[in-house]
Amino acid sequence: MLEIRRQLLAFCTAMLCCVVQAAPPADAALELRVNHVAEQLRCLVCQNQTIADSHAQLALDLKNEARTQLAQGRSEQDVIDFMVQRYGDFVLYRPPFKPNTWLLWTGPFLLLAAGLATLLYILRQREEKT
Repeated sequence: MLEIRRQLLAFCTAMLCCVVQAAPPADAALELRVNHVAEQLRCLVCQNQTIADSHAQLALDLKNEARTQLAQGRSEQDVIDFMVQRYGDFVLYRPPFKPNTWLLWTGPFLLLAAGLATLLYILRQREEKT
């Protein structure tokens, strides 16, 4: 009987350890700040997702780095500036409009204009032949 009690106590202790490890983060405000920063940073692996949405290992590492820096007392903007300094403007999900990112912002419109100009040219060539 004593052996069963010991085994039951060991089992309950193991279950309690699992519950403690699976508990949500103690600082919900910190996690909220981490998610706010993560929504502003691009996953460098996926490139079309924020690190908040991505499950790539690098995205998780960047999110953990943001969590560490925020826990150390840095502001959200300090963390974002650190990431930009380390990875460049590309890490921003919405990069600023600057001389080195103008093509990123205007590229789709330039391609659309080129496509429309080509379409008009082809249509005019067909009209001239008929």
